[in-house]
Amino acid sequence: MSGQIISTRQRLIDAARFLFATQGITETTTKAVAELAEVNEVTLFRHFGNKYGLLLAVISESPVFQQLGESLKIQVSQTTSVYQALRDYCEDRLQTLDKVPQLVRSVVGEAGHYSVENRQAIGKGLTQANHYVAEYLATVMEREKLHTHLPPNKLASLLNSMLLGYAVVEFTSESHQLWHNRDEFLETLVTLFLNQITNSTSLINYGSASTEKIIDLPTHLVHTILQKAKKSGLRDYALMYVLFGAGLSPLEIANLERSHQIVDVKQHCLQITQGSIRQVPINQWILGKRYGSYRRNPLTLWLKSRKDDELALFLSDWSLPISETEIYQRWEILTAGLLTPEGQQPVIEQAQQTWCVDMLMKGMNLEDMSLITGWNLTKLQPYARRAREKAALKQAMVLDRKS
Repeated sequence: MSGQIISTRQRLIDAARFLFATQGITETTTKAVAELAEVNEVTLFRHFGNKYGLLLAVISESPVFQQLGESLKIQVSQTTSVYQALRDYCEDRLQTLDKVPQLVRSVVGEAGHYSVENRQAIGKGLTQANHYVAEYLATVMEREKLHTHLPPNKLASLLNSMLLGYAVVEFTSESHQLWHNRDEFLETLVTLFLNQITNSTSLINYGSASTEKIIDLPTHLVHTILQKAKKSGLRDYALMYVLFGAGLSPLEIANLERSHQIVDVKQHCLQITQGSIRQVPINQWILGKRYGSYRRNPLTLWLKSRKDDELALFLSDWSLPISETEIYQRWEILTAGLLTPEGQQPVIEQAQQTWCVDMLMKGMNLEDMSLITGWNLTKLQPYARRAREKAALKQAMVLDRKS
């Protein structure tokens, strides 16, 4: 019985989201939503009360807000600096807004015609999201011992207003020259936010990408994680293979589809379609050990084993497209009981750091790394320094053996 209620409620939300985006919120009637969802209009009223309750559900349960609180709790434990915490949040939110551009256009375009109840429903959804972000910022600032002129809730409001403003410009205009690209906007936003809001030179020095501490994982630990994943199953093995072999973030992996693969006898690449659009190779060799060929490796074997019609490259335990949060959860399970040389459980960002340092040690220059990662040269500087540190250590050991 409860499954039927959930199914009916979701059909109503999906129908409303479609109609709000295609014909506008003002012109959409509860009758039209009920007809599209194939339920009685009375059922809609029983679930949501009226159209404004339905609008609130559409907003609060959209991809922009769904699981936001839990996702931020996981993310805050993974970041190594306040700079990275802000950058990750801003980038994730814009990529999530990319999924609902029609809804954003509808909300903005009809704002002048909304009733008080309508505006209250939208405001309540935004306030709920802002609360999660304020908690996120408060945790980061407390951990880093930062003192700001504004409380976390005001900082969250300012940050979210800037992100929504950028999204509105992107979704409602063409050929503007406000920013060269999204990466430039994000870099400027985070730097301005840290510099002007906190007015703290020490904060900028600590949070700057140029001084970010890179802690890549040792070779034996990486291979242990991959072996544990292999024993867990083809999906987990393929997931860890892409993390360590392509250097992608959990969000980028969650957005991958089967069609984003480029495979032949000479290459195996993934097409990244959101954020920084680019192609990324999947390495056959990971820290000195080969994990298959271009056509036969953990990822191709996982896809070959599937009998479903889902477009997503990775699926959850319930055979649905995997989410960013679920990728974090799989990492936590697969690395449980393992410790880094610093005595900590590995965090998922270290997979990306390990891949990047390894690529630089193999001879990749910063300009080419910038094209593959979508990162600017400033962000890559600490990775280059870490690669030089490891190369120097290796050289010192070679010299010691010659003594």
